[in-house]
Amino acid sequence: MTSTPDSDARAVVTEFLHRLAQAEPNRIAELFAENVDWQLDWPDAGHPAVPWIRQRSTRADVADHFRALHDFHVPGQGGGTITKILVDGPDAVVLGEINQTVRATGKKYTARCALHFTVESGVITRYHVYEDSLTVAQAFAETSQRATPSDNAANAFGAPGR
Repeated sequence: MTSTPDSDARAVVTEFLHRLAQAEPNRIAELFAENVDWQLDWPDAGHPAVPWIRQRSTRADVADHFRALHDFHVPGQGGGTITKILVDGPDAVVLGEINQTVRATGKKYTARCALHFTVESGVITRYHVYEDSLTVAQAFAETSQRATPSDNAANAFGAPGR
């Protein structure tokens, strides 16, 4: 059986979600093209309160993003749900909700999100995130405690079907 753009996109996105649930930044990055059309940088200059909300464009940037995302949350106090995965040719959209606790503030947040992927030649070439960034920024707001990255990574999104 030959693969189709729909099956390729679904397989790559499903693998992405699996690696995300396993908190494997380098293995997540392996799924991305060397140069990526990235959109998670609102506002354009990034967000000063949230270190992972900024422009990215390379596979190395992708690993750094997921490492920072995991490091700045409390291990074991995060997860999420996936409500739907929609695939149309090389494009896939994952709809869901993220639940996390920010390490620096101890604040919990829940943010709905949509992830838009484009998969070409078996790798992710587009990764656009649409999320409730205001809720994330409010949870990450400064306190007297500083963020301390850790090698123990928290689940940012949970595995499919959870």
